[in-house]
Amino acid sequence: MPGIDECLLEAMLVPGARGASIVDWISGLALGAVGESPGSDHEATAAETAELARMATEYTTFAPKEPTAYGSEGPDREGEAEDKVEGPPVEDLIVTTRTGYHVVRFVETTFDSSVFLHLWLDRDLGNLALARLRLQNLAERLVLG
Repeated sequence: MPGIDECLLEAMLVPGARGASIVDWISGLALGAVGESPGSDHEATAAETAELARMATEYTTFAPKEPTAYGSEGPDREGEAEDKVEGPPVEDLIVTTRTGYHVVRFVETTFDSSVFLHLWLDRDLGNLALARLRLQNLAERLVLG
């Protein structure tokens, strides 16, 4: 299971990758970054991307409150627990620009799930579907400690 540095290096193996970072979306701080940054400043990119992540997770337009598996009545059978959704309500975000793609994948953790992976891809060389799948895999395997 990869740590931060290994995860970022694996992310850079995605065809068309220009830069990658792991960001705490609550504070906006980069926990690690590799490659290029769209504005040549990894910290500014982390803060701006974190703002986008916060909007997507806090506004009900993007993350509506879902009813429980049993509706408002609760469990049908005695002793049956309700299903609870853990982690952020949004799986990933994709922002398309004229020259690239930004893929943000939220990472579920045992503590507060306030981390995401950000991958910046060249639009001509990148494969958006492949990048999304690879980030999903990395997010599932990432060990933060």
